[in-house]
Amino acid sequence: MFHTKTELLCVGLPHVSLHGLRRSFGTLAEWIEAPAGVVAQIQGHKPSAIAEKHYRRRPLDLLRMWHTRIEAWILEQAGIKQPKESTSGLRLVGNNSNKAIS
Repeated sequence: MFHTKTELLCVGLPHVSLHGLRRSFGTLAEWIEAPAGVVAQIQGHKPSAIAEKHYRRRPLDLLRMWHTRIEAWILEQAGIKQPKESTSGLRLVGNNSNKAIS
């Protein structure tokens, strides 16, 4: 983990703040037309409008669906290949094991 601007520059990475990363996530989410309220909730913002406070109930699976779409688009734009999602549940990783967990 890099802690200083100097360390980041030594490995060729620009300095980024957590606030800058959050702002970028929100901006990039607009490219896939993610609902603003969903993006705000993923980022941990409090609901600001009356409708958001009282009438919108978003299950975790809905937030996960949008987060996965946003992440996939960002990685695609960066040219990073993502492994296919496994539908077989959790897998034990380590010790050269590839056993599914029941």
